[in-house]
Amino acid sequence: MGTTPARNHTPPSEVFVPGAMVIATLSNPREKFWGMILALAAEGLSLSGAELASFEDLAVMVRDGEPFTPAVVFFPMHRIERVELDLPDGNLPSLSQRFLTKTGREPSEVLTPQNQVEHSPAKSHAPQESA
Repeated sequence: MGTTPARNHTPPSEVFVPGAMVIATLSNPREKFWGMILALAAEGLSLSGAELASFEDLAVMVRDGEPFTPAVVFFPMHRIERVELDLPDGNLPSLSQRFLTKTGREPSEVLTPQNQVEHSPAKSHAPQESA
């Protein structure tokens, strides 16, 4: 007899797919990153998004129509402590829902890299420097 009911029987390989909105908790240094999965492999996780600490500023920038380019980052697997789907928790909305409410725009629309070509080799994702 189990003590914890299973909430979701979907294998991780079917939920942590490109386009899924997630929150990644990282170590060394410890930080959290909110974004959209671009790729997940044994080597690490590629995301398009922003540091969680910048979430409110990002929402204000998008709402006000200021130019914004999402960070496109790769985190090697040894830095990843946890990756969780950005889902609502009871009455608390998910970050994606909060973003939509504050900006009127879907996070996936804003976080899709402008020059991303679907199913292209990793070579096409050149590193971008941020100011």
